[in-house]
Amino acid sequence: QVQFVESGGGWVQPGGSLRLSCQASGSISNIHVIGWYREPPGKQRELIALFRNDQSTGLADSIKGRFTISRDNSKNTASLQMNSLKPEDTAVYYCNGVPARGGWGQGTQVTVSS
Repeated sequence: QVQFVESGGGWVQPGGSLRLSCQASGSISNIHVIGWYREPPGKQRELIALFRNDQSTGLADSIKGRFTISRDNSKNTASLQMNSLKPEDTAVYYCNGVPARGGWGQGTQVTVSS
């Protein structure tokens, strides 16, 4: 079962940028859809971005125009470029297949505040 390790989070002021990375423990080539999820404080985890093996993507309305998802099957990685960050983007961010499979990684905390 492939496991995922997320990194790249931190504290940033509103309007700032962060790039999150996700490293899989094995091949992701057979995972048709890779997704980024986030869990805001006191709320449920939600899928916000996905990248299919056919290169098509899907983004939640709340992040369209600000976030970009990518994946590199040769490196077993996925990334989430986050620009124009807002306080409501504060959350723990995770990557996993879509639908999610196996256990979740520890995630990476993103805090957006002034």
